[in-house]
Amino acid sequence: MKTTVSIIKADVGGFPGHATVHPELLKKANEELHAAKKKGDIKDYYVAACGDDLDLILSHDKGVDNEKIHKLAWDTFVACTEIAKKMKLYGAGQDLLADTFSGNVKGMGPGSAEIEFEERKSEPLLCFLMDKTEPGAFNLPIYKMFGDPFNTAGLVIDESMHAGFTFEVYDVMENKRVTLNTPEETYDLLALIGGKSRYVIKRIYPRGGSVPKEEAVACISTDKLSKIAGKYVGKDDPVAMVRCQSGLPAVGEVLEPWSFPHLVSGWMRGSHNGPLMPCSMEDATPSRFDGPPRVVALGFQVANGMLGIPFDFFKDKAYDRTRQKAMAVADYMRKHGPFEPHRLPSEDMEYTTLPAVLKKLESRFSKL
Repeated sequence: MKTTVSIIKADVGGFPGHATVHPELLKKANEELHAAKKKGDIKDYYVAACGDDLDLILSHDKGVDNEKIHKLAWDTFVACTEIAKKMKLYGAGQDLLADTFSGNVKGMGPGSAEIEFEERKSEPLLCFLMDKTEPGAFNLPIYKMFGDPFNTAGLVIDESMHAGFTFEVYDVMENKRVTLNTPEETYDLLALIGGKSRYVIKRIYPRGGSVPKEEAVACISTDKLSKIAGKYVGKDDPVAMVRCQSGLPAVGEVLEPWSFPHLVSGWMRGSHNGPLMPCSMEDATPSRFDGPPRVVALGFQVANGMLGIPFDFFKDKAYDRTRQKAMAVADYMRKHGPFEPHRLPSEDMEYTTLPAVLKKLESRFSKL
């Protein structure tokens, strides 16, 4: 029987402001998922948080896009929202953009990333959780994991990886997808994913080795809240999972890209570029200018459908210099104030609060 791992996340209320998830919400989510596990609806679970986002990591045998699993997540978010509203938490239920569940959380506000697979002899799985940024923030590190031999030594010295990987890329503006193969289509791939606000990596598939070609080995949530709601309601705060080892990038190769705090879009009011800082779940509490953007890495050793306990990878002191560099970059970017490139370019500000300000000035303009 195949195992499915799902990460389904939502911002159902920040404490205080956009900093973190209140302990009462974590407690409620654990209660809801514990009851579901007891009933046999899921095999295992872990409730996590990154910034003000509540992340439900679930293992089960029902496949991806399963209505029962998605409804469990939705009902959990609704139950947590009720508590958030009573406590007057900021943005209570802000990611729940629909009044009733319609069979799948896609298009309803919460983000999701799911993989179904036959467990191998050993199945290491890394779950990445982000806050204060958008799905395209994963483009650079995911590319480096599966396409850059300077990052992933296995692409050079592991014969089973020489066939490369297939990248499934979404155009989130036109609702289209395309698949490209590395290494031969690397330049075409980079031409797209370098435009991270429009083209985002959704899944990675192997082209060789022992993992079946139809099994995704990485998946990223690509839900764009502004596209769903038609206005700015918060950043997308994406999640992702990556399978590791045995014909796939090793755990250390999957973690290596995060040693560089690359610039991502989001941060304050979803309107600024800033460095992505890897940190432990405990330290994923954005404060400075509501940031800087954060990423958490939780590692699981999946066995017989069970997640087991997570290992908090970015708690490692090896990322101290990365965090220091991120803060130096944050200092530099903040000095720009309201000017680009700290503030996003005009086309990326369409779904922020800026258009309402510009509308006031429309009648003041005259032709040259």
